Amino acid sequence: MTTQVAFRRADERDLDVLVGLFDGVAHWMVRNGIDQWKPGGKDAEHFRTRIADGEVWLASHGGRVVGAYELWWEDREVWGPQPPVAGYVHRLMTDREAAPAGAGRALLAHAEERIAASGRTLARLDRETRNARLGTYYEGAGYTTLAPLLEKVGADGRRYTVTLMEKALA
Repeated sequence: MTTQVAFRRADERDLDVLVGLFDGVAHWMVRNGIDQWKPGGKDAEHFRTRIADGEVWLASHGGRVVGAYELWWEDREVWGPQPPVAGYVHRLMTDREAAPAGAGRALLAHAEERIAASGRTLARLDRETRNARLGTYYEGAGYTTLAPLLEKVGADGRRYTVTLMEKALA
């Protein structure tokens, strides 16, 4: 059964919604012992920049925003210089209380459709290596683990390792 969510591109009027969605996911991570996103870790300026530089999409269900993701057309920090063959999915977020079952997969599928429509053949993402549950989730969606990036440094100065994953698109 396909989860029914409606998609629309985010704009500057959505900055508070995006920050609230990020903080909601970050609070859920903290409560569940996942050392990854921190409440307050992404502010309106972050999302303003992402809207200007790429694509940010919102998913709604029952008139309420229940998820979002960022789609980047390059990610030099993590992937280095690359030919234009991929789209990079970042900050896939769902409202843990309001999103219908399958909303995360619907967001991911929408990102993949956007990438394929651009003529690119790969969807790429990176995930924190310690979050094995997230790795299993992406593998279940057809992503293949490529390699860990040795280390990234978060805005808070925390060092962590990410794993690179990609999916070939039809």
